[in-house]
Amino acid sequence: MLSNHFENGMETARFAWSRLSHSDDGELDGVGLLSTSTGNRNGVESLDYEVIENYGYREEQAQRGNLFVIYNAGVKWFFALLIGIGTGLAAVFINISVENFAGWKFALIFNIIHKSYLAGCLIYILINLALVFSSVYIITQFAPAAAGSGIPEIKGYLNGVDIHGILLFRTLIGKIFGSIGSVGGGLALGKEGPLVHTGACIASLLGQGGSTKYHLSSRWLQGFKSDRDRRDLVTCGCAAGVAAAFRAPVGGVLFALEEVTSWWRSQLMWRVFFTSAIVAVVVRVAMGWCKSGNCGHFGAGGFIIWDISDGQEDYSFEELLPMALIGVIGGLLGALFNQLTIYVTRWRRNYLHKKGNRVKIYEACLISVLTSVISFGLPLLRNCSPCPVSDPGSEIECPRAPGVDGNYVNFYCSKDNEYNDLATIFFNTQDDAIRNLFSAKTIHEFSAQSLLTFLVMFYTLAVVTFGTAVPAGQFVPGIVIGSTYGRLVGIFTVNHYKKLNIEEGTYALLGAASFLGGSMRMTVSLCVIMVEITNNLKFLPLIMLVLLISKAVGDVFNEGLYEEQARLRGIPLLESKPKYEMRKMTAREVCGNQKVLSLPRVVKVADVVSILQSNKHNGFPVIDHTRNGEPLVIGLMLRSHLLVILQSRIDFQHSPLPSHSPGGSRAIRPNYSEFAKPVSSKGISIDDIYLSSDDLEMYIDLAPFLNPSPYVVPEDMSLTKVYNLFRQLGLRHIFVVPRASRVIGVITRKDLLIEEETEDSTTTELQSTSVRGQRHERRSGGQNGVELERPLLNGLLAQHQR
Repeated sequence: MLSNHFENGMETARFAWSRLSHSDDGELDGVGLLSTSTGNRNGVESLDYEVIENYGYREEQAQRGNLFVIYNAGVKWFFALLIGIGTGLAAVFINISVENFAGWKFALIFNIIHKSYLAGCLIYILINLALVFSSVYIITQFAPAAAGSGIPEIKGYLNGVDIHGILLFRTLIGKIFGSIGSVGGGLALGKEGPLVHTGACIASLLGQGGSTKYHLSSRWLQGFKSDRDRRDLVTCGCAAGVAAAFRAPVGGVLFALEEVTSWWRSQLMWRVFFTSAIVAVVVRVAMGWCKSGNCGHFGAGGFIIWDISDGQEDYSFEELLPMALIGVIGGLLGALFNQLTIYVTRWRRNYLHKKGNRVKIYEACLISVLTSVISFGLPLLRNCSPCPVSDPGSEIECPRAPGVDGNYVNFYCSKDNEYNDLATIFFNTQDDAIRNLFSAKTIHEFSAQSLLTFLVMFYTLAVVTFGTAVPAGQFVPGIVIGSTYGRLVGIFTVNHYKKLNIEEGTYALLGAASFLGGSMRMTVSLCVIMVEITNNLKFLPLIMLVLLISKAVGDVFNEGLYEEQARLRGIPLLESKPKYEMRKMTAREVCGNQKVLSLPRVVKVADVVSILQSNKHNGFPVIDHTRNGEPLVIGLMLRSHLLVILQSRIDFQHSPLPSHSPGGSRAIRPNYSEFAKPVSSKGISIDDIYLSSDDLEMYIDLAPFLNPSPYVVPEDMSLTKVYNLFRQLGLRHIFVVPRASRVIGVITRKDLLIEEETEDSTTTELQSTSVRGQRHERRSGGQNGVELERPLLNGLLAQHQR
């Protein structure tokens, strides 16, 4: 039996695979949450990553020479360059904007509160409210797909799932300006996650030549029209986003490899690495330009580099216990954070966001006011502390000037040489707050009471804020939370081991790594990112230790943050490891008793129209019959290709008989590029095509357009092997057929190796035993039959022995 569809995504193996839909439109019958979370059962569609090697494709490939191969490779590298430059410039614009809004805001507030505390509080609330309102208004009215971090959606795209709207031009604009408003407005969220989505949008728009809807397209950029090529570009964009967000180019490459992509090639690694390097160069140039004072309040805190190279020199064996404790705390708090966000997101979806965009705006504005009141009110509960006696060569200023990043904030203190430790965290951008928590030579700057108060309040605000209708990343808030309890553990460690040279900032760094590991469950990429953003290799083993512990502890309770959010959004991800129950199931059991809808090789136009109107299947098996009348699968026909054929009408024929030539009897037929699916729209619909009564009586020979080599598995193959094949190859369809009755050959590793012919440099030969034997027999003029069969038999025997 043929299986017309394998549905992406499952909650549990037994229930999900037994309820697979027969269509390919992303519908999840009782398994996922797509129908309830999005309200659109057709909002998710799989991507065609498999190359359709039909007659048009092979003819087009045959006409291309070495010059085209070189040109195609050059264009890919050029696009990688453009993606790096575009993402770097977007990151520079976002950072400069956020830093200037924060600098103006804090400078104004600190000048006002000396005259009137209430007036300063009111103006502070109004400024934040205006910025947040601008962000949520852009998202709800202009670009709804730009809400959230965007990483679950991009991860789904690179997993083979296309959610309409996530890579559009309006989504890019909404992501950039929405991030400026939400982060500049002081909400407990970050801009790093949205920057990953921003890079992916830039890559996708470049791949399709721009935006046709807004008349920003260019024909000479439209070089990549297949889902596979776009997938590679989006991968480059994701890595560029991380590299731009953290100034961590190597971390960006590893993030794309570990977290978001499902398929990876060595050729792609070079382009991704090149893109990340370009981003690093762009950011470095921008920072050099801003150092001359051209960027307003943009200063050292503009881009994330929390340099702790002048911190703790070494660590002792006694410190491993509190460091391991940090890993356990990170795993517990990270898993709790994921679970709380699940509950809050479900409540929002079921009770709040159903009421429309106006409620989403009210919610974001209310959270903004609440965050501003807490930020302005809590520091009053702490008494100001006298500034410590600093070293003559120290660059740390106490108290720091208003509106300038740094430690020791004088917030409503009675004396000029005092500071408020809680205000030092609240009255800074999150980047600067982390820099203060990581700082060395600032022992006893923060009290345990202030750190605990900030941890409870910011943790709660982060849970409540995550999921609102604004661009919201969780990288930097997670680092803030982790560095807070890490520094808290560092305080107790310093008090306990009084003779050791311990820096509290070192424990803040380990706490940040532990919380991210416990929440996002990343290891390698996160470890490299933490090393790059702190410019300190000495603590690499310690970061690895806390990451492994926090991930192990978090995995006991739930999955990572992005996997959980993808499930809540109804994105059917295929994880890297199949479920255990799949080992007991076969491909035939998954198919069930479904009736496969197939097409004959020569089909009537009226029948094609009827089939396309009656279902939403994406692919149809094409069946031909042998001379004995037995059905034979000759290929797979895509729905999008059928629509192109119906719209063009070029390949209609009066005869119900097959064409004799592989390409058909007509010299004019659609180009292979015309079958490409557009990114910025849903493509052609059957309702958009008008056919006359005479057209409906015509016939189409599908042989030139179908994929003649679809992937096929026997019906008794275990579901685990089918799952691995489906995911690792990035398939959308796979055929299940009865076990074959005969074997026509065996392919081994040697059969796939090609070596150059020594006698004739213009030819190549396969290194298989059978081919060598046949070539040798033809050259020596040996006997037919026995001498030709013996090498093949020896090869099969050798393979059997291996």
